[in-house]
Amino acid sequence: MAHVSKRMKEANKLHDKEKQYDIVEAIELLQKCPQVKFDQTLELSMKLGVDPKKADQLVRGTVSLPHGTGKKIKVLVIAKGDKAQEALDAGADYAGDEEYFKKIQGGWLDFDAVIATPDMMREIGKLARILGPRGLMPTPKAGTVTTDITKAVTEIKAGKIEYKVDKNSVINNGVGKLSFAKEKLEQNVRELIAAIVKAKPSASKGAYILGLNLASTMGPGCKINLREVAN
Repeated sequence: MAHVSKRMKEANKLHDKEKQYDIVEAIELLQKCPQVKFDQTLELSMKLGVDPKKADQLVRGTVSLPHGTGKKIKVLVIAKGDKAQEALDAGADYAGDEEYFKKIQGGWLDFDAVIATPDMMREIGKLARILGPRGLMPTPKAGTVTTDITKAVTEIKAGKIEYKVDKNSVINNGVGKLSFAKEKLEQNVRELIAAIVKAKPSASKGAYILGLNLASTMGPGCKINLREVAN
């Protein structure tokens, strides 16, 4: 039988596994749970009524969270010359071309997001096996393949995130730190939900949102009452 820590036992006393919580109730509960030594992330998990194996039912997009994620995002920009300098001036952590191709091929992955200019995509395609499985491959749809480097870097640094349905028809995203005011967390949660609802594929029939949970990194998962979302 798995050992349950004292902290989790205390958290489980607050949490009702059978209850469907309102968004604010869930946030309040998770903030009341015994704390750990780091600032936990509030995580949203949404089960969708789509078949991700079908191209016309993929759900993917970006959204700017009103209050950011609370995480310092390291941005790598793959670009040459003036565009590389523009990236650094805009706040990118790294910018360049060939040197970073070699570093990534050698196993270096000290970044959270990749932006590229269109002329670099042929070379970046050679890194797809490394970047793709980690969700780091730049795409025009996500706004990470662009000539407007300043805008792309600024948006990501300010809290723009990408969401994407996985092979199990689930979207998982962090929506802020547990130390945020509950009002800020609620606004972030609702912004992401609204974006996912808006991205509903026309080929999706029947119920679109089948389940919704909020959890902290080391805390329990709270089922959210679906009346909280447009379905």
